[in-house]
Formats: sequence, C-alpha cells, structure tokens
Amino acid sequence: MAKFASSQIRNLCFVGHSGDGKTSLAETILYLAKATDRLGKVTEGNTVNDFDPEEIKRGYSIYTSVSNIEWNGKKINILDTPGMFDFAGEALEGVAVAASAVIVVDGKTGCKVGTEHAWDYASGKPKAFFVNKIDEENSDFEKVYNGLHETFGSEVCPLLVPFNEGTPNLGFYDLISDEAFTCDKGGNRVAAQLPAGYSDKVAAYKSALEEALAATSDELMEKFIMEEPLTNEEKHEALNVGLVTGAIAPVFCGSASNFAGVKFFLDTVAAAFVSPLDAMKGADENGEPAIFVFKTLSDNFGKKVFFKVMNGTLKKDTVLNNLITGQQEKFARLCTAVGKKETEVDELATGDIGYTVKLVNTNINDTLVAGSRKEPFAKIEFPKPYYTMAIKLLSKNDEDKISSGIAKLLDEDPTLRYENNPETKQMTVSGLGDIHLDVMCAKLKTRYGTAIELVEPKIAYRETIKKPVAVEGKHKKQSGGSGQYGHVKITFSPGEAEGLTFTQSVVGGNVPKNYYPAVEKGLQEAMQKGVLAGFPVVNLAADLFDGSYHPVDSNEISFKLAAKLAYKEGLPKANPVILEPVGYLKCTIPTSFSGDIMGDVSKRRGRIMGMSESSRKGYTVIEAEVPCAEMTVYAIQLRAMTQGRGSYTFDFVRYEEAPAEVAQKVIAEAKKDEEE
Repeated sequence: MAKFASSQIRNLCFVGHSGDGKTSLAETILYLAKATDRLGKVTEGNTVNDFDPEEIKRGYSIYTSVSNIEWNGKKINILDTPGMFDFAGEALEGVAVAASAVIVVDGKTGCKVGTEHAWDYASGKPKAFFVNKIDEENSDFEKVYNGLHETFGSEVCPLLVPFNEGTPNLGFYDLISDEAFTCDKGGNRVAAQLPAGYSDKVAAYKSALEEALAATSDELMEKFIMEEPLTNEEKHEALNVGLVTGAIAPVFCGSASNFAGVKFFLDTVAAAFVSPLDAMKGADENGEPAIFVFKTLSDNFGKKVFFKVMNGTLKKDTVLNNLITGQQEKFARLCTAVGKKETEVDELATGDIGYTVKLVNTNINDTLVAGSRKEPFAKIEFPKPYYTMAIKLLSKNDEDKISSGIAKLLDEDPTLRYENNPETKQMTVSGLGDIHLDVMCAKLKTRYGTAIELVEPKIAYRETIKKPVAVEGKHKKQSGGSGQYGHVKITFSPGEAEGLTFTQSVVGGNVPKNYYPAVEKGLQEAMQKGVLAGFPVVNLAADLFDGSYHPVDSNEISFKLAAKLAYKEGLPKANPVILEPVGYLKCTIPTSFSGDIMGDVSKRRGRIMGMSESSRKGYTVIEAEVPCAEMTVYAIQLRAMTQGRGSYTFDFVRYEEAPAEVAQKVIAEAKKDEEE
C-alpha cells in the first residue's frame, strides 16, 4: 500500500442498531475497492470483518474490526462495530478513534433505539447516516429521513433522494451535482431520467441541503440569498465545514446488497469527509510520535495492540514510553488490517490506525510517546458492568486455567469484571448483559479449553444483634501435666463501629491484662461466622467485665477459646438479625416510562429517593435505594422495560435489617447449603 499523508486519511466508524447492515456495507465497500476478491455475506458466515468463530456461529458482530481501502487517492479506515447493546464497549472503542461516525439505518424500520445509542456514542464528532436496504420491499426513505430529522434535529439533511425504491430498478437523484442516476451490477453510476412526480420532492430536499451548506460561510450564504448556484467544489468544502462543526449530518442512502449508492458514498467521503488534521486539533504531522491504544485482542498466540497515531509519524522499530505503566516498548512490527488479514508497513502517519504485537505491558487506554509529552490522551469511558453471575466449575482441575483465561479476556474487554469472593466462596463475573457473559463462556471454551456454567450469585449478607446480653464462657481442660483454663464474663451489645468494639471493665485483676488481647482476638475470629446463617457479624460491642484465671493452667489460647464459647452462648440470646446489602440506584429513562419504573422499584422493595429531569431531552432520572438481592439481573430487565433506552448505575451504600420473610429464606438456604 502506498504511503498516505494525514490529509489523505479518512477514519470512519460504522455504528447503529444490530441487523441494520453495518457489516454488509463494510463488506461491499471492501469488495468495490478491490481490497477483497469476493463478496461475503453475514448469513453465510464468510464476511471479512466477522471472522471470529463466535461471530460466525452467532451471525452477528461481537468485536470492532478494522479494515482499510484506497479510494480516489485517499486511505479510508473502516471500524465496523457491533450493534448489540451487550457489546457497547466495542462500539465506543471504534468511535473513540474515528474522525466521523456513520450511522447505518434500515430503510424499512428506520430510527430505532440502537440508532439513538449510536448518535450518543458519537457525541461531539462529525456524524452521517447511511439508509440501507432501500431496494427491499416496504422500504420508505422519506419516512426514515423524516424520523431522523425529527429525532436528531435540523442538521440532518439528505445528499441523495431515491426513486423506484423497494424495487431492483433503484435510482437516485444526486443533490450535489443535480443529476439522476441508477447503478449497474458493479455499482457504477449510469445516467437516468428522474421519473415523473419526483420533481417537487427533489426540489424540497435540494433547498434544505443548499440552505444547510450555505450556512457554513457568509460568502455561500450571500450566494444562496442571491440564488446563485454553488459549484460542486463549494458544496464539498461546505459539507466538510458542516461536518467539522456539527452543523450538518448528511444522509446517504443505497443498498449494500446490490452496491447501489455505495460508490457515491465513498466518492463523498474521499472528497468532503473529515481528515485527522480536521479532527485532531493541535496534532503535528512532523512532531514527536505519540499513539493511543484503543483495543487489544488476546489469544493463545499473544496479544494484538490496536492504536491510532495521534502525533508525528510512527516508524518501524521506534521505541515509545508508556505514560501509564512507565514501560518502554519497541514497535518491531507495524501492521494494517483488513479483517484478520494483515499487511506490514514501515510507517504510519498522524491519524492512521494500525496494530502491533509483542508489547510487554501495554493495554487499552494507554498513551505511548517519544519525547517530552507528559499528559495522556483522554481515555475511553466504558459503561460499568452490573449484570453479575457466579461461575460453576465443571471440572475442579480447570480453576487455574479459568483464572488465566478470564484474565486475558478482561485485558481485552474493559466492560467485564471478575471477582473471587472469599466470603461467598464464589468466583463471579459481571458484564453488560446475558449475551455478553454467554459469549465470554464460549471464548473460555474455544480459546482456553475450559468449560463453565453460570449460576445466580450468592449475596453477601451480614448478621448483628439488637439487644444486650451478659454471658460467660469457660474453657477448662486437664489432660495430664499442665492443663488449660480460661474464664470470661462478657456483655454483648449493639456497637456503633462496623467491626468489634472491645472494652474491659474487669476489677480486682480477675482477668490479667495480658490476656485481654487473646479475648479480643477470639471474638474477632468468632465474628467471621454468625449464629443464624453463618454470615460475618458486624456492629458488635463486647465488654469484658469479669472472669477468673489459674496461675499455672491459664494461657492465651485458653482465654481465646473462652471468648469464643461466650460468643456462641451469648449471641443467640441477643436477638440476632440478618442484614442485607442495599445499593443506591440512579436510573435514567425516557420520561414516558417513569410510572412503570417506579412501580418496578417498589416491587423490588426499593425506596424512591428522588426524581428529576435529565440533561437529555425527554428523559427522567429516578433515584432509589434497593436491596442488592433484587438487582442481580436488573440490566436485562430494565432494558426490556424501556425498549433498550434505559441506563443506570448501582453502588453499594450500607447494610440494613432484612425483613423477616427474607431473613427466614436466607437462613433456610444457608442450612441447606451446610447439609449439602
């Protein structure tokens, strides 16, 4: 591949609702640009970008894949992202390094929740739409366009108007050059006549486009007012300015399956879309090289590190310093990708995208530089994973392999979280949804040969007491020679501090002071297991007020055991209760769903703490305190209740006494587990 300067590079990220045709559009582009010699299909599992075995098996994208083409003297990097909500982290990776987001929309179903998410992902970046599948029956470009315009605002304006949509004889009117055309089987433009009845529609769209283009400069606005025609060059320059400023979100249309409209899209991208120099203010092509890592992929052969060159020119064998880890890394190989196919290159200019291998300690969101730069580039903000399940081992011999495999998956997916909980004795994994975790399980099996099942996680309850009680504990043992003797009298009561509050009011030296630490340690150890269901005890005050000792047989272990006997005797009499963890829920939802969500929170034993308008138009924020036991699968349920539009955060705040019926169930389950 020829070397490309920054001004010749275009970085596009394809985003949108799952199934609207992002991967198919990318496949068509690669084929038309002769980057591939065959046209793959998602349904046949042979596309360039969906090459992972799980993607092929499932029939949808899981990863953001990278490919590139040459078109009209420009290098176009394409980042094809998943549309499923469970893989939002992958979409955010692609958007982070793209100069422009291309939101792919189905020409039949139009704007959906995934379309809205895509717009949000690309906030602050130039955006365009590609309305796909308009050759299919029941497609309706005008309806789709009006929906986009209504949802996203007046900056949405068309560049093409289709005619004969819903038929194989699809045609277009090019609002830039004022020409009607159809496409041959190779997607090439063929001059055509605009059918009767379309003139008024074309004129209305054309007026909207020219007004939007004219608004990008005083000179063009003057020409527009004077009804002087704009040249094609002026239109492309104005489109570029409008994209950079966000004043224009152009709408393309066509069909990825039969190539129609795709070459027009590529021609416009090459002529008018944002270059890295437009998008990266302050970047210096001739400065010191600096890169940002936006993605990694791990397998049994190592780790690929995908990056964008943020400054200067990165050359092969360059050594960069990782500002996050402090590690120096040598870039012995530089590659560009077309799906899984790699091409080695000697250098990459500012704004270009590539990958390397065999770096020692470099991860997603790292900044690597040569020279004096001290500030890392802005990190990608990934959604927090709240959908949590416990791991059930199918083979005890796999535990080490599972931990190692999960560590590698965590390395490439910041939206996964893993915990080995010593309290519940469970390994848990958290993700963005059930499909996300199902894919994780499949990866563990195919990549690392370990099979697991996911089960509902145990909740880490606590126990405490509600009333004071005075008891004694005596440990006495005689087995020939010196014996063991420890005797304590302790008052247990509810404590203010989270752990143990230990005091002594012994008088007369009945318990020597040197045994106080042993008594305290014995109680601390005993508190690890409560008397109701075996959960740790919290907020316990213990006052050692009396006891006795033997000058020969008493020792620290004896008083430690005596304290445990007092604990075992006293806590059942002190009105012990189960405490459950409670978290703070902050839920952002479309206002129309407010009643449903508040009702659902109440069913989860939650308390509404407040309700306010969101900064996002048409959305409301509901805040509540909800028991953690009621929130394990909330990520899926909220998505279902809000048609995928709801989002939330949920963080632990404190423990509260569980209602009697909940406590009884917890105690019964604990006894059952103990019997098993």
